Amino acid sequence: MSQMEIVDLDSLLPSTHPYRRFQAYLPDATKALIEVSQLKGADGYGVERLFRCLLLQFMEDLSDRELERYLEENLAAKWFCGFTVSAPTPDYSLFTRVRTRIGTTRLSQLFATMRDQLKAAGLMSEVFTFVDATHLIAKATLWEERDKARQQKIEQLNNEVLPKVAADKQARIGCKGQKKYWYGYKEHVSVDMQSGLINKVATTPANLPDAQGLRHVCPTQGAIYGDKGYCTAPARQAAAQRGCHLAAIQRNNMQTKNRDRDRWYSHLRAPYERVFSQRPKRVRYHGVAKNQFAAFLQAMAFNLKRLVVLDADLVAA
Repeated sequence: MSQMEIVDLDSLLPSTHPYRRFQAYLPDATKALIEVSQLKGADGYGVERLFRCLLLQFMEDLSDRELERYLEENLAAKWFCGFTVSAPTPDYSLFTRVRTRIGTTRLSQLFATMRDQLKAAGLMSEVFTFVDATHLIAKATLWEERDKARQQKIEQLNNEVLPKVAADKQARIGCKGQKKYWYGYKEHVSVDMQSGLINKVATTPANLPDAQGLRHVCPTQGAIYGDKGYCTAPARQAAAQRGCHLAAIQRNNMQTKNRDRDRWYSHLRAPYERVFSQRPKRVRYHGVAKNQFAAFLQAMAFNLKRLVVLDADLVAA
């Protein structure tokens, strides 16, 4: 004799589950997505629901196919994205289309809306800001590009030649120090040192110096703590234009080098290096715009996880 039981998905999700806590920070922001973009739906699922799917993808570091299966099998994922137990979930091919429909510009507006909410809640003050950049690899090897360059009788493979022979026309060769080279992009990040939340994030070609990238993530006030890459004129100019004080570690050959002060700066910066600790170092897409889209989602996922930690600290206090 078969029995039928009506299951409430909400009752199956533990009250302490992280997804339930993420939910508290999303309603206003996802509403802003629809208001800003004026999108009414996407293949019957709705933009807000599919945005949550994309956010979940970066929380769990999933590919499109892995996300499709994750939504099919994981009840917590169904609950977070607004699906019922028996409702059909999106096919992996839909995620590419919804990323295009939302677009990088609309997502940047959504990220700004969430940042404004954090400021209004007193969680972000921009009094002290950590800035840094990390490498993002577009491709591990360039043997195919080298062979194409040789076929075109080009002797040297460099940033001027790569757009002619590479599939990703906007990726470049970057260098950190004198030994670390990579082909791809660079992600610039500013972190509010009061809460450890990401304030701004920008993706650029890998050959853009950190100091020049500061203008993309510079806060609107306060002090900026940077490493040796930010002690040059472009960074000082970007900080001055925003009315900020630049506290950058000096290079060893500078006459103004103060080792005690720079050790103190390094000590202050150390805890905020965690923003890069679990960040994937391989890009998902071709082009600056698409990888900027991914950077926004990655920053949103990081901030949601960080907010859960901050809530736990407040409860413990």
